Amino acid sequence: MKVALVIGAGPAGLMAAEELAAAGLQVIVSDAMPSVGRKFLMAGKSGLNLTMDVDQGAFLGAFPTLPPALRTALDGFGPMQVKDWAQGLGQDVFTGSSRRVFPTAMKASPLLRAWLRRLVDAGVTFRLRWRWTGWSGGDAVFDTPEGQQTVAPDVTVLAMGGASWSRLGSNGTWVAQFVDLTAPFQPANVGFMVSWSDHMARHFGSAVKGCALSARGQHVRGEFVVSARGIEGGGVYSVSAAMRDGAELTLDLFPDLGHDDIAQRLARPRGKASLANHLRKVLRLEGVRAALVNEFGRPFPQDMAGLLKALPVAHLGPRPLDEAISTAGGIRFDALDADLMLHTHPGVFCAGEMLDWEAPTGGYLITACLATGRRAGRAAARFT
Repeated sequence: MKVALVIGAGPAGLMAAEELAAAGLQVIVSDAMPSVGRKFLMAGKSGLNLTMDVDQGAFLGAFPTLPPALRTALDGFGPMQVKDWAQGLGQDVFTGSSRRVFPTAMKASPLLRAWLRRLVDAGVTFRLRWRWTGWSGGDAVFDTPEGQQTVAPDVTVLAMGGASWSRLGSNGTWVAQFVDLTAPFQPANVGFMVSWSDHMARHFGSAVKGCALSARGQHVRGEFVVSARGIEGGGVYSVSAAMRDGAELTLDLFPDLGHDDIAQRLARPRGKASLANHLRKVLRLEGVRAALVNEFGRPFPQDMAGLLKALPVAHLGPRPLDEAISTAGGIRFDALDADLMLHTHPGVFCAGEMLDWEAPTGGYLITACLATGRRAGRAAARFT
């Protein structure tokens, strides 16, 4: 029986292993960590957003860039297939108000346990605390608790993740083996550092709701949190790629009101009221939203309505790479063929976050990891 080696036991690697086992190969899954799916389980602590309940066109349109090989993978395994796959593991799913799809259990552990049972029943074996160090001839070499070990596979799928949350296993050290084939890692879906004035301290931990964020022509409705370190949360993550590349962030604090509507309200008689009280009275601008105007809007311009519709947010750049939810960078798609096989390493396929792509939060990340793992696993099985 031919041997397939999968290095990395996250969603992409496990999906590749499932496809290889279904094709009749002897499958070995190795991982440097003591247990599998650690980042997957961490994602499940907030509900495990598996995918989005939207049509395929809308789903693909959320990716900032869509290399042909990634699109092909997603065309073969998109939102509908992810839901069917989860239900096939005995995990019912539901769609939330934001069209996000979650397991009814609202955590990852039941799904992961069911998946591992199915893999073990299919004959997949796991080698944990096996840290891949490269190749010796055609053999994969590992540092293990029992010393150096080697595996001589007929085909290999690499699914070792990106470079964020290193304590969960994704540390990006594998890049040393592929220096000429990779784009530098960059943080994606990440918070940004802000040097706050002292008056902002009482607002740390406050959510900023009911606003729209804009960066480099991208406009999203969302919310975010003001923390001692800066700004973070879904709204910021949605425009983080543009911000990371130097685009200015502006906030529309009244996305449901036009400029003229705001100006007319501001023109109402103010009497002896302070500007702060006037803004609170005519626009209900108070709390953390008012604090942000004071932080970033002074000295106030004559066109106060324009400021409230496009408040510039000064920041000091993204939080460190290891704190990002995901990463851009990794194996470039021009180093791969259409089946995700490395041109320079016949029989070696790549999947998941170690590829150079990025996506917003909201199930896009997990879906793309599953989809590329599936495509790489199927292609690797055909290669044998």
